[in-house]
Amino acid sequence: MSRKLSLLLATSLTLFAAAAQAADKLVIAATPVPHAEILEFIKPTLAKEGVDLQVKVFTDYVQPAAQTNEKQVDGNFFLHQPYLDEFKKSHKNDIEVPVTKVHVEPFAAYSQKYKKTADIPNGATIAIPNDPSNSGRALLLLARNGLIKLKDASSISATQKDITDNPKKLKFRELEAATLPRVLNQVDVALINTNYAIEAKLNPVKDSLFIEDANSPYANLLVARTDNKDSAAIKKLAAALNSPAVKKFIEEKYKGAVVPAF
Repeated sequence: MSRKLSLLLATSLTLFAAAAQAADKLVIAATPVPHAEILEFIKPTLAKEGVDLQVKVFTDYVQPAAQTNEKQVDGNFFLHQPYLDEFKKSHKNDIEVPVTKVHVEPFAAYSQKYKKTADIPNGATIAIPNDPSNSGRALLLLARNGLIKLKDASSISATQKDITDNPKKLKFRELEAATLPRVLNQVDVALINTNYAIEAKLNPVKDSLFIEDANSPYANLLVARTDNKDSAAIKKLAAALNSPAVKKFIEEKYKGAVVPAF
């Protein structure tokens, strides 16, 4: 190899290494479906813009928020505003802030025993998530479908204590959201977050007894911290998540089970 060619190769490798080092590393916590899938979809786009997006996948709803707040990751993509509000109440000095809305996962009720809401019998056992924001969401959906009445039919923080009428004497089991698909055969009805439903091969549009409509206030958010929310990398990520390409990806891949919120 000639000296000139060796110098050229060395220069090229140096420039390549410098470019790689110049890329902004961005670690985002996410739950597997659809959040991590959407992030993986935009990885190539962000790489071209100098952002090295790394997705840290979790199967629960606590660690992604906790690790964001503790600066173990740069942000998260899995929660909605009511969940963030409840998380902030129970965690002191929380520094998480929403950056942009991305999509809505319509919450739905499922049953392996009954095909219609009217078929749900007296004394049926209803499984709902045990975290405050999603248990309230479940109760609101039950109320909107005539199974119970609530003191305030618009309160996203409703609890079982707010039930004013339960004509079928329904019994409630509050369980961790991730476990709900696994207990579906043990209860009469389970109200399941769409990300966990999809993982369990349930189609919210086709398989549910009833489902939230398009006016759901539970849009899933890209969340950062007060110290990095205005960084160039976070802004590029937000723009990519709100792009026409992501809107098309969501619509084509999830076919109504996930709905763009931008």
